[in-house]
Amino acid sequence: MNFQQLKIIREAARCQCNLTEVAKTLFTSQSGISRHIRELEDELGVELFIRHGKRMLGLTGPGKEMLVIAQRILDESAKAKRLGQLFTAQEAGILTIATTHTQARYSLPSILKQFRSRYPHIQVVLNQATPEEIRDQVISGEADIGIASEGLAHNGKLTTFPWFKWNHRILVPHDHPLAQEDKLSLEQLAQWPLVTYRAGMTGRSVIDEAFQTVSLLPNVVLSAQDSDVVKTYVRLGMGIGIIAETAADHDDPELISLDARHLFNSNTVWLGVKQGQLQRDYLWQFMTLCNPNLSEDELKQMARGITEPSELGYDFQI
Repeated sequence: MNFQQLKIIREAARCQCNLTEVAKTLFTSQSGISRHIRELEDELGVELFIRHGKRMLGLTGPGKEMLVIAQRILDESAKAKRLGQLFTAQEAGILTIATTHTQARYSLPSILKQFRSRYPHIQVVLNQATPEEIRDQVISGEADIGIASEGLAHNGKLTTFPWFKWNHRILVPHDHPLAQEDKLSLEQLAQWPLVTYRAGMTGRSVIDEAFQTVSLLPNVVLSAQDSDVVKTYVRLGMGIGIIAETAADHDDPELISLDARHLFNSNTVWLGVKQGQLQRDYLWQFMTLCNPNLSEDELKQMARGITEPSELGYDFQI
């Protein structure tokens, strides 16, 4: 048994047993993937995949059990590799952040400027993705930290920390009939075409819940992944925009931003790291820049799954 075989099991599960995709991901040939699988099955004495002719349709019962073992071994292997990095390169390295367009565009610039001043030799990589992709990137180790309003909290494989709360705002052109309204209602919004985030993005669930609560069906004519796209189509007159306040607070000569705090519940931006994974000190420093109320020690303890003081181990030397 070897690590390549374990990686093949993990990637096959991710790619729905599409061996062509597995081969691309692992930079090898499809015939090599098939050979590794046969050798592992021969060694274990069980079939790991459900087959129909030459096609693989899914994991067998033993295959699913093997997937759990493979993920655990590969995770522990990654921790071992990171252990050396932790103590040899604290002032240099790469910080990979997976986040949404809204956070990358509007919330992170000032934080990253401070971070670069403190760690000028750290390379920062921003992966802009959906909340689901952000979660998966952090869990797989592709990203060191995930930042999003949705998809990160309440996940057993991640430890999440609050960054800040925010509300939505309404965007309308200057000549729109609602532009002069002091306090809009959901009933008024429901009468107009709406342009906002697509499902799963930037508090869209909060918007949908608000309309559902009063038994209204919003007329969402266009949904997009980022705030700038939403604003573009509002300017074109396609509908009323509903976006994050961080994206609406910038001066725009063509649009008016209206308060929506009374319409939609507030949202929380979460910082998520993989549960139990060793991290370099500069990641904790980045997180304290985001949320100064959290100490570096608290962050480390929570990320390692330590929630009670009694769980800490002390080494007293005289």
